Amino acid sequence: MIDLPVNGDHDVTLCRQATRDFAKSVGMRRSDSALLTTAVSELARNILLYAGKGVLHLRLVEEGDRKGIEAEAEDKGPGIADVELALQDGYSTGHGLGLGLPGSRRLVDDFSIHSELGRGTRVRVLKWCR
Repeated sequence: MIDLPVNGDHDVTLCRQATRDFAKSVGMRRSDSALLTTAVSELARNILLYAGKGVLHLRLVEEGDRKGIEAEAEDKGPGIADVELALQDGYSTGHGLGLGLPGSRRLVDDFSIHSELGRGTRVRVLKWCR
């Protein structure tokens, strides 16, 4: 497992690079790596925007003869009041376009989110190697 702190803009860049490097090391196709890297970038950016700091975990997942990469973004921020609403295109409590979470969900093979008000948010994405 790779743990990456997310405390500033530079860390978002480091998360992107680490995701690309990890994807290459496990043999993920470039196109799938690009999708995962974009999703990870959005999740890291959300940590900064809404919680100020957090951590991104990357790990290899193996299931039978297939493998993939799981990325989990975790923060101890204010949490999301309405997760279903936050997953709708165009919804944003910040100044963005509201494409971060729903866009990330579309880019990966599996997506889950758990958020508690006052306790933080954890978003898990998984992209399988093809």
